[in-house]
Amino acid sequence: MSKIDATSTTVNTEKRRRLSPWRVILALLMLAGISWSIFWSLQRFKDNYLSVNVKPWFAEYVDVTATPIFDFEHIDGKSLSNNAVLSFIVSSAKDTCTPAWGGAYTLDEAGVQLDLDRRIALFRQKQGNIAVSFGGLRNDELAVKCEDQGNLIEAYKSVIDRYGIDTIDLDLEGNGLTDPDALKRRGMVVAELQKTKRLEGKSLAVWLTLPVSPQGLTQDGTNAVSAMLSEGVDLAGVNVMTMDYGASREKNQTMQQASEMALTETHRQLRILYNQSGKNLSDSTLWTKIGATPMIGQNDFADEIFTLEDAAGLNEFAISKGIARISIWSGNRDVECGENYVNISVVSDSCSGIKQEKSAFTNILGRGFAGDISGNASLITVESPATKQKPDNPDESPYQIWSESGTYLQGTKVVWHQSVYQAKWWTQGNLPDNPVLQSWETPWQLIGPVLPGEKPIPQVTLPAGIYPVWSGETVYDDGQRVLFNGIPYQAKWWTQGDSPAASTSNPDSSPWMILTKEEIDKVIVELGGN
Repeated sequence: MSKIDATSTTVNTEKRRRLSPWRVILALLMLAGISWSIFWSLQRFKDNYLSVNVKPWFAEYVDVTATPIFDFEHIDGKSLSNNAVLSFIVSSAKDTCTPAWGGAYTLDEAGVQLDLDRRIALFRQKQGNIAVSFGGLRNDELAVKCEDQGNLIEAYKSVIDRYGIDTIDLDLEGNGLTDPDALKRRGMVVAELQKTKRLEGKSLAVWLTLPVSPQGLTQDGTNAVSAMLSEGVDLAGVNVMTMDYGASREKNQTMQQASEMALTETHRQLRILYNQSGKNLSDSTLWTKIGATPMIGQNDFADEIFTLEDAAGLNEFAISKGIARISIWSGNRDVECGENYVNISVVSDSCSGIKQEKSAFTNILGRGFAGDISGNASLITVESPATKQKPDNPDESPYQIWSESGTYLQGTKVVWHQSVYQAKWWTQGNLPDNPVLQSWETPWQLIGPVLPGEKPIPQVTLPAGIYPVWSGETVYDDGQRVLFNGIPYQAKWWTQGDSPAASTSNPDSSPWMILTKEEIDKVIVELGGN
């Protein structure tokens, strides 16, 4: 190495040794900034990733025990929704740890008297999805009075298993919301149910449905969320009931504006509640933890009417924020009231109280919410008669097999091609699955598929000799009953020589009316027979 090269090397070495401390500090700050930027970019990516994978869904609540019964299982193509939240499971009036629909029907009773299992199976055959809601306002949610934790777990589990659901809705109102012991019990049990599902490689989505005002969740509502999070429940989200605001809504606020304010405040509250539980969620992720459920049309307060315009505005707001769920109370009410319902300011269980097309609220609020309520729920696998028909087996059918020569009273149930049908009026020789275009063209109503494991249900029969056989020579007064070809008829007025057969073709002019199956059942009960 030359002297010049050595001198140059020495000078360069000295320059490196004399690097300014400020430059070192600046370099460290830049490095820290880059690291911090990378960290937050990853966090934002994670949050955005979580949000993108949430598929927003719409589902109408269905009041299972309301009269008239709402046929949620019949998807007619005019509605955007193929999801339903069936409500409400509560404590039975006879046993606080026994789940019952509306407190009136146990699960088995609902299967028989409401045909609920079969209707759910039919809904699923048509690609429908369900969740079940526990609680509501009128009865006790299971955790309120079922104080034994083991029994409470079994009560929830029996519902989840029977209906094959992986999404539940906890509608907390009244004591179900304010009782601190119930909040804790419920949180512990639901967390245990989720843990068990995870061990089975499955999931259980849990939604809390809570009352709200334009100012957000009440203290009872935030306590309910906190209780769930503190017990380790992984909440799918909080669904707020954007309805019945009362004095909390300002006079100049529309229902849409009040609802948007309520959702915004709930979003703010959830950020705090999740932070307190040790989880920091981004704005976008928090919105995917929120749902909204308006009461369509007339609310319980006379001056509160959620209009179709309110629905359109709320839908746009929900889409812009990325809300994960919209529901309505209720599917039963998504239709205009008939002319006989005069005082529309009084809330009806079966109509909205405003002028609308059928399913109008569902179709407006459901736009952009095409996700499924459940990804892996299934009641049972039922082969569709359309794809594979096996012979109907009387030993595996709950009702008699339809026969072309048989005569069937109104209300009679039969089995045909692995499905159960019910007669809408007296019928003979009409195929239950005749592919007619209009429902009025067939005397049969499809109830749902025959379920695996079903056995024949004992049929009600008419005791021999209970009524005389009709004779053309006998005079009959109003109310007298006869048998004609084995079918019971009742006289509507004085008659002689008029055959009951004419009542099927011209019921208005015939002096005879056929007894329904329900009427025959009453007679059998009165006689103490079967």
